[in-house]
Amino acid sequence: MSLGSWAVGAVAILLLALVYAELGPMIPRSGSIVHISHLGNGPLLGRIWSWILFFSYVSIAPVEVTAVLTYANNYLPGFLAGEAGVLSDRGFVAAILLLGVFVLLNFLVIRWVLLLNSAATWWKLIIPAATIFVLLSFSWHPENLQLHHSQGDLEGMFTAVASAGIIFSFFGFRQAIDLAGESRNPGRSIPIAVIGSVLIGTMLYEGLQFAFLMAVNPADLAHGGWSHLAFTGLTGPFAALAAAVGAAWWGVILYVDALVSPAGTAFIYTTSSARITMATGEMGSAPRWLARINGSGVPWIALLAVYAVGALFFFPFPSWQKLVGYISSVTVLSYSLGPIVLLQLRRAMPDAVRPFRLRGAEMLAPAAFVVANWIIFWAGLDTLSFTFVALTILMVVFLVYHYFLAKEGRAQSLGWRYAWWVLPYFAGLWICSYLGPQNLGGRGLLPFFWDMAILAVFSLVILLVALRTTVADQVMRDYVEGLNAVPETAP
Repeated sequence: MSLGSWAVGAVAILLLALVYAELGPMIPRSGSIVHISHLGNGPLLGRIWSWILFFSYVSIAPVEVTAVLTYANNYLPGFLAGEAGVLSDRGFVAAILLLGVFVLLNFLVIRWVLLLNSAATWWKLIIPAATIFVLLSFSWHPENLQLHHSQGDLEGMFTAVASAGIIFSFFGFRQAIDLAGESRNPGRSIPIAVIGSVLIGTMLYEGLQFAFLMAVNPADLAHGGWSHLAFTGLTGPFAALAAAVGAAWWGVILYVDALVSPAGTAFIYTTSSARITMATGEMGSAPRWLARINGSGVPWIALLAVYAVGALFFFPFPSWQKLVGYISSVTVLSYSLGPIVLLQLRRAMPDAVRPFRLRGAEMLAPAAFVVANWIIFWAGLDTLSFTFVALTILMVVFLVYHYFLAKEGRAQSLGWRYAWWVLPYFAGLWICSYLGPQNLGGRGLLPFFWDMAILAVFSLVILLVALRTTVADQVMRDYVEGLNAVPETAP
């Protein structure tokens, strides 16, 4: 079933990636996903989605820094406190400093930033591919492949997509969209990078899972099966397995990779987070001074904001796994708007130049929206509640701020008539989770697959409502044309 979970995750993220492969080249700007969120349903929806995007991005680098220190704690004890795995005082200081290093590296000229990003990407491709080869070369046990066909296994196959870090692992396709403004030929490079990253990731992750299944000694499964499989020694099942099959030398490399890979991811997402923050400032969803860039094209104020907010995630949160579930849920929620915008632009700008045109978008875009909502549902009620409570607090703060602006005569129209559908959308997602299976935190009133079916129908209804409450077609055309005509913010 583990192979099935990776396949489900790959199909789900590929649907979303195909949507953004068309949208990205139409708005080739840094942090273009923020601009996309302002297209079809007015400024209020754009602000809400800007906040969702900001938190989905800015939380990833701290989580990866925590992962680096978690592995480093095996060699330099003292970074973690207690069995819960939270950072100790020493670990907190180290995390603050390490995140600061990644922020400082992003102050380099953009070509050096992209070069470092490229090096980190190649490392994260070569090591997994080599691991597949090493494990399959040293150990081969096809008898380990045994399928179980219980409903519980099927449910677990789907929920693992959100809760076990599977969908989290596929988020790399976002970098091509976030850095679209730095691309020389976005019309060609963005679709290739977006779709290619998902396909390559699928091959690597499925290959790693297959190699792991084949390499485990059947004798280790004799007592309790896969659920009781455990390795002694340092953290890291692949490194431990490499040592167990006689490739201890490769296990050492994997222990190094356990430090390098999350560090590379933290650096990459520091870059992306700054672009998202800069775009949020450009759109007025945050102070406009966040959009300032220096003479080297670096969004320096946005980088400092990313550092300040990111540091908050080093405080004692729940387990790393729960944080991954939260990030996966809020990130998929942020990208669920894409299918709606794609269909809105198809209607408003049918003849616009599209370097990549998604065939069958009338079917694939609704499917992507449904699947996105399924992933949010699979993350569980606690994750969804946390996300919506945070958004509610932000909304209340913003409405109070807007009220005082209105009293002074400086407030702009929020566009409630275009964004009201978000309230029943969020409420419906929460209700489906609340009534859903107990293993996902719900009341157990709706069986797992019945809940998914109801959520699919609900998603299609919300999609239709969102399309019927779109701003005027001419407004969308003017927005896109004006956005592409304006250069990136000056220093």
